[in-house]
Amino acid sequence: MSSVRPRRSVLYMPGSNARALEKARGLPADALILDLEDAVAPDAKQLAREQVCEAARSASYGYREIAIRTNGLDTEWGRDDLAAAAAAGPDAILVPKVGSAAMILEIESLVERAGAPASTRLWAMLETPAGILRADEIAGASERLDVLVMGTNDIAKELHAEHVPGREPLLTSLQLCMLGVRAQGRVILDGVYNDIRNSEGFEAECAQGVRMGFDGKTLIHPTQIEPCNRAFSPSEAELEQARRIIEAFEQAEAEGKGVVTVDGRMIENLHVENAKRAVSMAEAIAARD
Repeated sequence: MSSVRPRRSVLYMPGSNARALEKARGLPADALILDLEDAVAPDAKQLAREQVCEAARSASYGYREIAIRTNGLDTEWGRDDLAAAAAAGPDAILVPKVGSAAMILEIESLVERAGAPASTRLWAMLETPAGILRADEIAGASERLDVLVMGTNDIAKELHAEHVPGREPLLTSLQLCMLGVRAQGRVILDGVYNDIRNSEGFEAECAQGVRMGFDGKTLIHPTQIEPCNRAFSPSEAELEQARRIIEAFEQAEAEGKGVVTVDGRMIENLHVENAKRAVSMAEAIAARD
């Protein structure tokens, strides 16, 4: 079975807060986004850039995937952020408000000219109407692009929509992005949940994200990590059934049988692929734990 990289919980960390960057080394998140954009005031941008790049170079975050979110190219900080992040060589550089494939190609050119190693991947935020409507072309624009991230707060703002339980005003945008990203075989992360005091609402939104097919969820507070990890991990019951499906299918193949059933249900290749994906995810999680 092929290995996968868990990205169940992806926590934003403010780049201007040195204490938060230090604390993040012990948090059980799968990935960290060291933020230079929304979480940083204009007069702290330079300090944040220096601290974030130093953190990325330190290689002291263990298994956690490290992404640096830059400011947009249309800001006074964007190009300097890209150059500094490329030189620091994090696991990924996350760029906000991507609206076209051409923007991805421009960003790719900039980070390569700044010396980014091949191991530094690109992530892109989908958070504008233009980006959502072009999710397919954006996701397929570059082999360096691995992950697309939903920016649900900005989507709601752009649509003049409300944040409501169940996210009905945002479902079309989420589903369009899911279709575009999956058409290109990329990873897609759900957006943030804003009310850190509402654990029940957060868990409900995680469950919705799992049902929709997201690979994980972006987070704004450490208390959200563990429930998110649980939601996006295969349960013991799911793993037990997955292993039975794989075993039954392999046995039927060995015996030359054309029909496979498990618990009275016919099993096809798509069920086996889903089962193998769940087992691979569980193995990858167990290996880091």
